[in-house]
Order: sequence, then structure tokens, then C-alpha cells
Amino acid sequence: MSDSTAPTDDVWTVQRILQWTTDFLRQKDVESPRLEAELLLAHARDCQRIRLYTDFETPLSDKERARMRDFVTRRAGREPLAYITGQKEFYGRDFSVGRGVLVPRPETETLIDVCLEQIPADRPTRVCEVGFGSGCIAVTLAKQRPVLSVLATDISVEALSYATENVSNHDVDRQVTLFQGDSFSPLPAGQSQRFDGIVSNPPYIREDELASLSPEVAVHEPHIALVSGEDGLHLVSRLITEALDWLTEDGWIILEVDPAQCDPVTRLFIEAGFDKTSIHKDLSGNDRVVFAARK
Repeated sequence: MSDSTAPTDDVWTVQRILQWTTDFLRQKDVESPRLEAELLLAHARDCQRIRLYTDFETPLSDKERARMRDFVTRRAGREPLAYITGQKEFYGRDFSVGRGVLVPRPETETLIDVCLEQIPADRPTRVCEVGFGSGCIAVTLAKQRPVLSVLATDISVEALSYATENVSNHDVDRQVTLFQGDSFSPLPAGQSQRFDGIVSNPPYIREDELASLSPEVAVHEPHIALVSGEDGLHLVSRLITEALDWLTEDGWIILEVDPAQCDPVTRLFIEAGFDKTSIHKDLSGNDRVVFAARK
């Protein structure tokens, strides 16, 4: 390692580099520095995390040291860990991610849970996802419901690349169809294209909030997937209005939003003509997901 605080001799064992990296990342205000040190080193050595503890006294090769040096430098610059390792776990599965695509969040697993309550396990169902990002939502729903059909859209070309890879990696090509474009615009039109449900984790951060977020988010993640106007509800409002033309008569829509937005979004649903609504909390106990259905 090249930082001035690093030991001067050349014997860098797994144990030693783990300890040094942990201390270094802690100084850089990285959350969970020990865990991240382990994940970075496992990635640098191309091994499972458990292997680090059986190889405590093993010196790193020159190639492994060079890779680790690069990874630690990037993480100290607050690049998201998932961008460095190229993967993020979501709902028990690994998804390929990188620059240009939103990193899947644990909070979004609540969105999956609420969707699964509405999607029958044994009856063919059609769902549309707006803003597929890495594809983690569409893929997860397809894996959990084998007879489900998902049409998903995203305006980002970078997102399309990652989502296509994840759809293929998880073998749901027959269930998930991806379209590149804005909101519902790239979908085939017509009465036959109506959906039983719509799901989305849309951008919902206010423009004035962005600067206050962590560097991992504010500097590195795509703003198009984060920010939605002065009130954070520009795209949400549009989505709720447009959804009416794409749902069946008893169709439903489920959105992930900021906890403070759940009540305003509920009012938007009611004003648009949805008469059944509910708010669901995430694993941290915060209001996170809003459900609405038509008569």
C-alpha cells in the first residue's frame, strides 16, 4: 500500500492488510470499515470472504496488492463499494451494477414484499415496471413468481446494459422484456397492453436535497435516477396520472418514495381516482411504500 501511514516493509499478509485498510477507511468516514475492507480484499483476491480468515498469514501477490491499492483509493474517494466490486446483493441474489445505474437499496425489498402480496403465485399476471435501473425489481419479481410477465422501461442506456445482463444472468429472459425510453412511452399501445399492476422506485429527491446526501450518492450515482424537481414529486405525479391509461379496471400501482412523501403521494392517488390506498413501512420502521388500487 502506498499511503504514508502504511508500514514500510514489504510483507503484506491478509491479516495485516485487513487491519490497515479498516483503520484507513475509518479515517475517511466510511461506514462499516471492517466489513468493507473484507469485501474489497476478497474482491482483490477473487475469493470468498471466509477464505480471508483461513489465509490470515498468507502474503498478497504483487497483482493482488495492486488491485487492492486501486480499490482502497477509489473507496476512500467515496465511490460506492458496489461500483468497485461490480455487484450488489438484493433479495438474496447478486446483481451486476456500476457507474450510471442506481445501487439497489435494502429499503426497496419492502417494495418487493408488497408487490408479492398482489401477484398470484399460480396465475399469469402482467406487470409493468417504470425505471428498471439495474433490473433488480423486475428480475426478483420474476424469480419469485414464475408465471409473471414483466414489461419494464428506463430512460437510461447505461441502465439497459446492466439490466439486460442481470435478466440473462438470472435466466428470466422469457418473463422480463426491457424497453429503453421515458416512462410508458416505449411500450406498445392498445387495450391489450393493459397491466394488472405497475411498480416503480422512481426518482423522488428534491433538487435542494442532493448536496446534503453522502458523496457516494450525490457525487457518484446518476442524478437522473435520484432527483425529481423542486418538491421531489414531479415524476411521481406524472406517473400516477399516466398509470390510469395502462391499468386494468381493478389494477394496482405500488411506489417507493421518501417517508415524508407517503401522505402527499396517497393524496395524489385519491385525487387521480384511486380509491384504495395503504402505506407500508420498510425494515427500519419508516414509511416507504405506497399502494393504490382502482375500483
